[in-house]
Amino acid sequence: MSETIVVRTAGQSDIDAAARTLAEAFQNDPVMSWILPDPHRRAVGLPRFFATMARHIFIPSGASELALRPDGTVGGAALWTPPRRAQTSTITELRTMPGLWRAFGRRTLAGKQVGDLVKKNHPAEPHWYLGMIGTAPDARGGGFGHALLRSRLERVDAEGGLAYLESSNPANVPYYERFGFTVTAELQIPGGPPIWLMLRAAR
Repeated sequence: MSETIVVRTAGQSDIDAAARTLAEAFQNDPVMSWILPDPHRRAVGLPRFFATMARHIFIPSGASELALRPDGTVGGAALWTPPRRAQTSTITELRTMPGLWRAFGRRTLAGKQVGDLVKKNHPAEPHWYLGMIGTAPDARGGGFGHALLRSRLERVDAEGGLAYLESSNPANVPYYERFGFTVTAELQIPGGPPIWLMLRAAR
């Protein structure tokens, strides 16, 4: 099935589709489940969260991509920032706040706690940052994640660049390792689950 997957750059018109796909992919994620413990509230909040992040941070950087099914619908999404945009400006962070409040409500401080923790631990050297990647539940095992990772990593390697991500699910760590990522640290969210920091060295 992987040969039928088309990967293309995501634009502003793709934000809602990408957000829905990522929300479905992260519905049972340990960190998202800790931020929004109620499953119904999580199902409502996650599309708002991913749409906010895509609109203000990832899509404008021009590095995010979608993996499309043969019928043109979104099977997977990957939100990246290139080295020059790996850290978010204060102004951009302020623009995200209304959307994050709509997404997390009374759990906004919990979401901010996670965001601050991972931001503080980003690598100091320039790197491509994979902020989020996910496959729609009905497309899992179809090669969409593989296609998305390969598409961007081929360009990262052509530039001799570093790639970095955080894994919020221990089940995904071995998957990323197959693409050359290595665990560099395990962070513990105070009162919450761990997060694994993973770096892929320049090729």
